[in-house]
Amino acid sequence: MVPHFILYVQDQHRSCSFWCAALDLNPVLDTPGMTEFDLGGAVLGLMPEVNARRLLRHAPDPAQASGVPRAELYLRVDDVESAFAPALAAGGREVTPPMLRDWGEVVGYCLDPDGHVLAVAERSRR
Repeated sequence: MVPHFILYVQDQHRSCSFWCAALDLNPVLDTPGMTEFDLGGAVLGLMPEVNARRLLRHAPDPAQASGVPRAELYLRVDDVESAFAPALAAGGREVTPPMLRDWGEVVGYCLDPDGHVLAVAERSRR
């Protein structure tokens, strides 16, 4: 079983550019309607909100929540500063800079262009 986490996005191209920079990865699939990144044991997908609306026609419209944090991708990395900076350079909006958290990890938080949270974490060296 390989889990796929799908984020509903307003602009697939804009989101693809952000996540390419933030993850330092190229997508393994990039077609109209779906972009996928192999995260090594899981897949991050980007689906335009209009496509999601067609699939979920009896659910609330995902576009009504655009910009509202509604999902978080928490990534553990070797160097939080060098992994956090590309996300900001790609248009991520900083929520909090990397700092030591009470659970023992240094974590920085930013928002992607659609308001999804990207947390970049490094285990504390204390």
